Amino acid sequence: MNRTLPLVLAVALFMEQMDSTVIATSLPAIAEDIGTNPVTLKLALTTYLVAVAIFIPVSGWMADRFGAKRIFRLALAIFVLGSIACAVSNSLLAFVLARFLQGIGGAMMTPVARLVLVRATPRNQLISAMAWLSVPALIGPISGPPLGGFITTYFSWHWIFLINVPIGLAGILLSGRVLPDLEPEHKKKLDSTGFALSGLAASGIVFGLSVISLPALPPIIGIVTAAFGFVMAFLYVLHARRAADPILNLRLFAIPAFRAAIIGGSLFRVGVGAVPFLLPLMLQLQFGLTPFQSGLLTFASALGAISVKMIASTALRAVGFRLTLIFAAIFGSLLIAANALFTAATPHLTIVAVLVAAGFFRSLFFTSNNALVFAELGDREAGQATAIAAASQQISIAIGVAVGGGILEITGYVTGEPLGRDAFVNAFVIVGFVSALAALPFLRLPADTGSAVSGHGRKRAAEEEQALAAERTAQPSAA
Repeated sequence: MNRTLPLVLAVALFMEQMDSTVIATSLPAIAEDIGTNPVTLKLALTTYLVAVAIFIPVSGWMADRFGAKRIFRLALAIFVLGSIACAVSNSLLAFVLARFLQGIGGAMMTPVARLVLVRATPRNQLISAMAWLSVPALIGPISGPPLGGFITTYFSWHWIFLINVPIGLAGILLSGRVLPDLEPEHKKKLDSTGFALSGLAASGIVFGLSVISLPALPPIIGIVTAAFGFVMAFLYVLHARRAADPILNLRLFAIPAFRAAIIGGSLFRVGVGAVPFLLPLMLQLQFGLTPFQSGLLTFASALGAISVKMIASTALRAVGFRLTLIFAAIFGSLLIAANALFTAATPHLTIVAVLVAAGFFRSLFFTSNNALVFAELGDREAGQATAIAAASQQISIAIGVAVGGGILEITGYVTGEPLGRDAFVNAFVIVGFVSALAALPFLRLPADTGSAVSGHGRKRAAEEEQALAAERTAQPSAA
């Protein structure tokens, strides 16, 4: 396998994933500089997520229509321009618009990068390639807050965005040399009605849930907006059943492996999306750590995420997708719930050990699950699959943060102790339970699902074929 290809794509994905969280610890400094308050500036966080949600559905069509390599480089260029715009912003409106521009680039980078990898990598090498690509998606959100705090403290918040410029330009140059020139798959017309409905659905759900979990606006606005998004999603489903070429082809859910990967991945991501929101809050409010100290602790899970690339292919070849994903979902969920056992007296080394193990199982799950999405699809369906997978990812993470925040609020209301220990215990246990439900969709899959990708069962099949051949050869001589 050409490792240069996934590494170039992974660097771009790390930049995008990190940037979605990097400003979290820098909001006070940015707000003071542009003349607003940190609570209002949280709209910038939401604006980025909304832009990503709107444009993810069309990313697959654009890659199929104009070529994946061309769209990936365009996405990088838009992201760089958005980063420069963020750095020079001098008002709330300018900053929000700049983050929206960044989000447009980010919306296309992740699914198109995955599409390039799938189409350029032989199926029997896809697991290893996906392992390289999954790591930045797990490390980026974790490294964002401590890195943002470090840059803001010792340099200036502007460098949070300016650092993307050389990385993005290098990505454009390297992708031009490394990425294969994949031909456009088809010339079908854009499903404009589907684009409008899917964009309204995804952005409404993500924006609504973000407002509920990050109350920069009254929660009722978030509830109404999320409800509107779910109504638009229902209307899109009705539209997709009638459309000849829907922008998101829901017929792919008829394929058991794809259906299990999307549903299982979404359930598991609810817990994974809640942890980066819940754990830093608990470490700072309950344990008295500084933002930088809590960021260093939570970054420990990145060590586990990196190590999994050395074992994912071996595990899948040995036991297949079905058992690997069930095993990773159960143990990953138990380690999410284990955060509820932490107290201020828990040694930091113990916390680090749990977080490293949690990072390992999360990475094993997502590396395997991301490959399973494409395991039984052809290249023509890959563009649609990447868009659906990316859209479900954004929505499930938003649900995870909203669920975690909602549990904190409800427990605080019942106990009369806002953000007390009981609130965090309940939140970690419940989101851990939701993540454990991810094992259920994989239970019904055949043991040999995706064997062309995982390699599971091929050795036994080859041995059986050799035995039959030997038996046929021996029969004439015995006669």
